[in-house]
Amino acid sequence: MKKIAIYGKGGIGKSTTTANISAALGEMRYKVMQIGCDPKADSTSMLMNGRPVPTILDTLRNSDVEASLADMVFRGFGGVLCAECGGPTPGVGCAGRGIIASFEKLEALNAYEIYKPDVVFYDVLGDVVCGGFAMPLRRGYAKEVYIVTSGEKMSLFAARNIAKAVEQFKGRGYAQLKGIILNARGVANESEMVKRAAQEMGIEVVAEIPRDPTIQACEDENMTVIEGAPDSDLAKTYRKLAQKIMNTPLLISPRWNSP
Repeated sequence: MKKIAIYGKGGIGKSTTTANISAALGEMRYKVMQIGCDPKADSTSMLMNGRPVPTILDTLRNSDVEASLADMVFRGFGGVLCAECGGPTPGVGCAGRGIIASFEKLEALNAYEIYKPDVVFYDVLGDVVCGGFAMPLRRGYAKEVYIVTSGEKMSLFAARNIAKAVEQFKGRGYAQLKGIILNARGVANESEMVKRAAQEMGIEVVAEIPRDPTIQACEDENMTVIEGAPDSDLAKTYRKLAQKIMNTPLLISPRWNSP
């Protein structure tokens, strides 16, 4: 079972990218599980055709009886198993702690042993890398990390911070940074800038997702590109990335090159 964390600055298209990778792998008959680790709980929305799923935290808070996996995990497009950690009541509590509680509950219910996924994606907010949001990097939850970024200044700033966080954990046998996914925003010289940043981090750009109105058109229909525009060049790009992620073996953690 591959366990992969997808990090990136809020609003960079991380969830869209993750959902399309999951959909592409589901289409290829892989058994996929996607776990949203953002309090907004919208990671799996396009896989569920816009239907919000009850979050794990809300289920635990509101259930009068012992909650089951069926109350927290739902099948979406391509058979992808969808779950959302959720967050605390706005203004109260710590979202990071909610991630920890959600992961522990899935483990207690033997989710991975029961569903036996080929790959698990943790879709994680990357503006901050505090203890809770770093949870997928720890305790063996995720073994590989991909960072979604554009060439925008703040997106690259967040990407570098995430890379540094992964570097902090590498000596403990935790997750390894595998590559950058460029989700283009039309910034001048964007590809070259992101490749240069990736080189500083000692990794490569594994895919370049072009700026394409097909993405918004499919999102408006609550679909991934894989479902909504399956014959498009963009769908082919997501499929190629999905295949690369599944076929790439684990490597030795790269060295972080400080700027």
